[in-house]
Amino acid sequence: MNAAVQPQTLKNGGFGQTDERELRDQMRKELPADTFKPQTWRVIWFLPLQLVIWGGIATILMAGLPWYANLLLGLVVGHTIGSQALLAHEVLHGALGMSKGWQNFFGWLGFGPLIVPPEFWRRWHNVVHHGNTNIGDIDPDSFGTLRRYKTDPKQKKFTKLAPGSRTWYSYLFLTYSFTMHAQLVLQVQARRRKQFKGFDRKKAIRQSYVCVALWAALAIVSGPLALFTVLIPFMVANALGQGYILTNHFLRPQTVSNNPLDNSMSLRSNPVLDRLHYRFSHHVEHHFFPKMSSNKAPRVRQWLEENHGERYMAMPHSTAIKYLYTTPRVYKSATELVDPIHPERTFDLLPLQSQYAASNYQKA
Repeated sequence: MNAAVQPQTLKNGGFGQTDERELRDQMRKELPADTFKPQTWRVIWFLPLQLVIWGGIATILMAGLPWYANLLLGLVVGHTIGSQALLAHEVLHGALGMSKGWQNFFGWLGFGPLIVPPEFWRRWHNVVHHGNTNIGDIDPDSFGTLRRYKTDPKQKKFTKLAPGSRTWYSYLFLTYSFTMHAQLVLQVQARRRKQFKGFDRKKAIRQSYVCVALWAALAIVSGPLALFTVLIPFMVANALGQGYILTNHFLRPQTVSNNPLDNSMSLRSNPVLDRLHYRFSHHVEHHFFPKMSSNKAPRVRQWLEENHGERYMAMPHSTAIKYLYTTPRVYKSATELVDPIHPERTFDLLPLQSQYAASNYQKA
């Protein structure tokens, strides 16, 4: 293992180290070359995913099953829609190769049900989020800093919805928030922020309306069965994605160096679910190499654990969800969270680093 280099608070207020480029270069040099090559063959997984989704919906509508069987099928359909979105996430990063047109086609299959047009996802996620991960108030996927809430007190109402706010309705946040947040970014942030300059926002809004219309049509056709063909699948798909997305960054410090070891966190998930979810748990690895296919991510995890175990952080998924619901969401400083409504309630993120660093996890 390399000698430990202690993270530090940088001069401009961020936290971490500035060696992300060096780490990428070293991994590219030491890992097998095929680690970073497109895995186009994996696109075949869309076929069984589509069969499960449409087969499940058709069975609910036509088989006349009892409610509990329809509930089970609705859960399976929702889980499959969520898993398909995780695979489409890889496609739109270019991890499976293909032309941009084909990427958009599979992007529609994956993100259309969540009302997120693929071109919008590329700008929002690939460009703005990946380029500004956990950086101040710039990252669109962060609740931002206390400074922002002092400037605009109306935003305090939004934190009441979020995990960690301790309101009863915050426990429903995962079931709708991916789609809601996407629309907030599209309708509000994309209109105001320079990172979206040149993006055809109006076209993406029209495309979103088409997605909503398709869900509405399915609901009309389903009648009372829409509970199982629309509502439950939509909620489950949102919850699956957000159960990863929110834990990947919300428990990490804010940084200015955009170093994945400092601003991102991986998860340790059930091996079967990890494969069904296309190893989205390997999130530090993904931020180092966004165009890497997820089936190669375990190689990067092993390298990081062996060479930077004191910095690489991956906690059990269930533990991350627990922390998500017991800690505030706004940054008081680069390493401290605060509840803007109850400012006496704070949480220091640094102890999590030592507790769940790979070097300590392996010892345990």
